[in-house]
Amino acid sequence: MLAAYVPVPGPVETIRVGEVPVPPLGANEVLVTVETVAADPVDTLVRSGAYPTPVQQPLVLGRDLVGTVLEAGSAVTDFKPGDRVWSNSMGHDGRQGSFAQYASVPAPRLYHLPAHVDPRLAVAVAHPAATAYLAWFVRARLRPGETVLVGGGAGNVGTAATQLAVRAGVRVLATARPEDQERCRAAGADVVLDYRDPHLATAVLDHAPDGVDVVWDTSGRQDIEVSATAVADGGRIVVTAAPERATTVPLRRLYTRDVAVLGMVISRARSRDLAAAAAVINQMLTENRLTARILAELPLEAAAHTHRLLESDDVAGRLLLHPWNREGETVWTGQAS
Repeated sequence: MLAAYVPVPGPVETIRVGEVPVPPLGANEVLVTVETVAADPVDTLVRSGAYPTPVQQPLVLGRDLVGTVLEAGSAVTDFKPGDRVWSNSMGHDGRQGSFAQYASVPAPRLYHLPAHVDPRLAVAVAHPAATAYLAWFVRARLRPGETVLVGGGAGNVGTAATQLAVRAGVRVLATARPEDQERCRAAGADVVLDYRDPHLATAVLDHAPDGVDVVWDTSGRQDIEVSATAVADGGRIVVTAAPERATTVPLRRLYTRDVAVLGMVISRARSRDLAAAAAVINQMLTENRLTARILAELPLEAAAHTHRLLESDDVAGRLLLHPWNREGETVWTGQAS
């Protein structure tokens, strides 16, 4: 089969696209013909070795996929050939990735694609929406009636975070650049603020005088001082991204106010929590309550190109790859900036 892979973890220049063996099918696995995959920023961390996780060598890249069941293992009862499916947890923790014409997916990490749902949209939201579910409902224990602050509200994860929170009966304050603020409102944010405002924390408190119950900066760019000031007593700060430089955390201001700082990465999620997230995602897809900005659809040969774009930190949307398309069949649907 054709696949995008690296011989060993390393820089983007190590990415190869070529023939590799079709993965073997375990008793509790499902062999999927892959139709479309999405490129995630976390893919670049696994590929480079920056995120330490067990990987096979050579490592097939990619995390998300949508496709069709080709064959089910002997112990699998929930899937049969011809079923339309999706997954969002490949390519790490010893599993081969999704950037290939076929993928062998553990059955507990595979989900049915609802009828009439656009598979491109499904694969585009699979990772951001699952991240949002895990951060809100598994780590932060978000409850109806609470108020949250979503930093980077116009991004992939930020948009999903807003949509899931609003569906749960939560009031959302979001931050974004002025040119992106309408996207936050369309996702359901009640208030949208300029993330570059030097008085951002004060602006948040103008709209939530007692502070917000949960602060989640999905971008990793928001100053921790803003979070520490904007969070309510007894509130929670969710951390899923952070700058590489050292950051000074005002611990005294946090612990004396009973504020919890909760780190979370989707790569450590349990299968049962991912399945719970998938159930919500499928329901929201059926209800047309999840959206994604798809910037480009490319052949698998563009895998290195997508990783370069992701590492440039200049991608405001989703990049999709089609393993069965070949070079020359590139379809651009937007600007990767």
